[in-house]
Amino acid sequence: MEIKEIEEIENAFSKDKSLSLELEAKIVDLEKRIKKEELATFLSGKYDDYNALLMIMAGAGGQDSQDWATMLLRMYQRYCESKNWKVSVLEQSFGEPGGPDGRIGTKSAVIEIKGKNAYGLLKGENGTHRLVRISPFSSQALRHTSFAKVELIPEIENEKEVEMRPEDLKIEFYRASGPGGQNVNKRESSVRITHLPTGTITACQVERSQGDNRKKAMAMLISKLVKLEEEQREKEMTKIKGEKKSASWGNQVRSYVLHPYKLVKDLRTDIETSNVEAVLDGDLNQFIEAQIKI
Repeated sequence: MEIKEIEEIENAFSKDKSLSLELEAKIVDLEKRIKKEELATFLSGKYDDYNALLMIMAGAGGQDSQDWATMLLRMYQRYCESKNWKVSVLEQSFGEPGGPDGRIGTKSAVIEIKGKNAYGLLKGENGTHRLVRISPFSSQALRHTSFAKVELIPEIENEKEVEMRPEDLKIEFYRASGPGGQNVNKRESSVRITHLPTGTITACQVERSQGDNRKKAMAMLISKLVKLEEEQREKEMTKIKGEKKSASWGNQVRSYVLHPYKLVKDLRTDIETSNVEAVLDGDLNQFIEAQIKI
């Protein structure tokens, strides 16, 4: 209907130049509708409309990689803010101070992201992210390559999704530690849960009460176990269909170069930009939109 209407306006435009603004408005509106429908088609997976749990783990490389993990954490927080999503840091472990400014990096972190299609949009961020820069921890100002792993899972709170037996769980309580190792609370309200059959571990330290942290940690565990079951099914299908590239530690998905030139390049879609600062400040739209169409 809209295309036919645009064609009629375009034909009339050749006789009446005043219709140019109406034609332009119609085209822009149609493009927005097409993009919205296209996005809905690509985000039709089983868990695409779920909230997300995003995990960041520093790779080998000590303080440089831990600093890179902190940079990634901020990048995703800023992206979520631009989408008006709610973001909470559920668990974060810190490294030791280093460099001339005594900065403290992140060994690992888990953030909860609540928003429309959060998992569907972000699931393509799974994999290894590589940073090349002059190390702020090097007294000789040497160039250093750092790695960090990003993992996304849908937030699934329905325990019926997975079998959970009390005897399979090891539950521990501890005091949360902040930067530099100091305790950030006086009581052992933080919770760590280990699923013994799989060795899967989750932890939460963001809530004030032990009960709330336990509930969050359990929800994270359920989400991880559901994804583990999905991955097992994919492995079985791989045996039948053949090799499929997965977002794992050995598969680098995006490279961020700050020196000797500036470039961010996604190695799966070939999307790239020299505006590294904007990307690290959360401008990920071009990468995410290209990735969900693969």
